[in-house]
Amino acid sequence: MDELRHLLRRAADHAADYRLSLPDRPVGVPVDQTALTEAFAVPLPDAPTPPEQVLAELVAAAEPGLVATAGPRYFGFVVGGASPAATAADMLAVGWDQLAFNAVTSPAAVAAETAAGTWLKDLLGIPATASVGFVTGAQAANTAGLAAARHQVLADAGWDVERRGLIGAPTVRVYAGAERHATIDRSLRLLGLGTDALHAVPTGPQGAVDPDALAAALRDAGPGPTIVCLQAGNVNTGACDDLRRACDLVHRYGGWAHVDGAFGLWAAASPATRHLVDGLENADSWACDGHKWLNLPYDSAFAFCARPDAHAAAMSLAAAYLVGSGGVPAGADLTAESSRRARGFAVWAALRELGRDGVAALVERCCALARRFADGLAEAGFEVVNDVVLNQVLVGFGDDARTDRVVAAAQADGTCWVGGTTWRGRRLMRISVSNATTTEADVDRSVAAIARLAR
Repeated sequence: MDELRHLLRRAADHAADYRLSLPDRPVGVPVDQTALTEAFAVPLPDAPTPPEQVLAELVAAAEPGLVATAGPRYFGFVVGGASPAATAADMLAVGWDQLAFNAVTSPAAVAAETAAGTWLKDLLGIPATASVGFVTGAQAANTAGLAAARHQVLADAGWDVERRGLIGAPTVRVYAGAERHATIDRSLRLLGLGTDALHAVPTGPQGAVDPDALAAALRDAGPGPTIVCLQAGNVNTGACDDLRRACDLVHRYGGWAHVDGAFGLWAAASPATRHLVDGLENADSWACDGHKWLNLPYDSAFAFCARPDAHAAAMSLAAAYLVGSGGVPAGADLTAESSRRARGFAVWAALRELGRDGVAALVERCCALARRFADGLAEAGFEVVNDVVLNQVLVGFGDDARTDRVVAAAQADGTCWVGGTTWRGRRLMRISVSNATTTEADVDRSVAAIARLAR
């Protein structure tokens, strides 16, 4: 047991050293992928290897290929860096090695999810009676929400999709904005609805769904099983759909309103941005990530559903040997995974660490830093093409080829990491600010580096 204690302390020391190095280390630099693969691809030994040697070899092999996505100057995707309490809680979760299937396999894991889910609903303005499934990411959260939607709209049409499947079922129409996230399309494929079921609704200047176009589409379609996918936080611009009006329209035509709020749903946690998601409480299901703006470890996200019965009907399972199943839906009843890690401990710890005011401050600070990014690059003579309403900034550097060169140069430089995207037919630099440790100095340093590289 002393050897195990020493091993885990060594692992914790390595992790802490890495995290403490993030403010100063290059964010991302070119890597020799072949050499990195070869460092791992040693022959499998016949004899056992001492755990401490395994740990040392793992650190040595992985170190050259680590990208500082948890650091303060990573702006390529909407990701955060796990907060101190969440990181420590996740390390405990690994050590405790709990099976979070239900309250029999781990009473503590289910209790943590129940408490954290209550806090999340309160923070985001989601009805307290909604169910919460702790899933891996927005893909899983959107799939769970749309599975519940599929169940309910077909049940309303007299069809039991869980028993009878989709062959011969009434046609389900799905509406989503033309600028929806790609996970919506994949969820429809996974659920057997297919992308042909999807009707793209035109969007406005910043990528939010045009409510008039949505109203016309629903009116022209007439009655029938209908699901509408709305968005809180356009992946390029940060724009949010008019959720109040859209939900009213969907329900007027008897449909199900699902909100993909992977990062934008966190706008509800701050009085300064809450107006952007006004009316979100009127939706039927919601998807939201934790490893984005809440700065939780991977993999952490949430599937909320205003109809817990539909949520459980679509996702749960039961068997004679599964002791404890079939009660109040919890744990694996609300997700697609049965062998689940206890990710609720880290969620509980992060929310306990931040509190209501801390979450609001995190959202507000990231939005302010995004505006600082936009102002700095605009002052340097570059074109900011979106309204910076949340934490997303789109920048053009002239023609598409030059923009791509600037993005590539920034990624190779190591000062910061930014991504490229295509929006409205143009290649643009995409900057996402969602790390709790990012400072004004980090933004200014990044702006200076981008301007230097562009010149």
